[in-house]
Amino acid sequence: MEYEVLCDDQGGGTSVPFLRRYSTEDGATVVTDTALDGTTAYTPTGTVVRCDAQQSPAANPQIDSTAQRQAGAGAVTIAAGARSVTFMVFAGAPTVSIGGGAAVVFPAGAAATWSVDRGGEAGESLQDEFIFTGVVGSDFAVLSTREV
Repeated sequence: MEYEVLCDDQGGGTSVPFLRRYSTEDGATVVTDTALDGTTAYTPTGTVVRCDAQQSPAANPQIDSTAQRQAGAGAVTIAAGARSVTFMVFAGAPTVSIGGGAAVVFPAGAAATWSVDRGGEAGESLQDEFIFTGVVGSDFAVLSTREV
């Protein structure tokens, strides 16, 4: 299943966000629209557009990329303001703490990505710091991008 937040452009500056879910049944793609709660049925009445379609495109920002691997005990910290963070666990059970929250264990084979869509003048970034912590036997990689 894939989800996308779209907007129902009803004209006159009115744009209503909603969820569109794509799934496959018997080899055919099925589209289901719901309110943002994910359960209430929604029927667009205007033109369906990407919610950021009214914003001018962002300039081509320069992106700094990092790849860090941690084997054994130690930590990798990604400061707030990243555009994307990807975490891949090869062995052990390292943890991730986001924005000072409680640490969550990720088992071997797990992967997760946090990211934003737009950069430049209308830019978005991840507001939280990420701390990935390994113990003896841990092996993981953290990839990140940041606008410079």
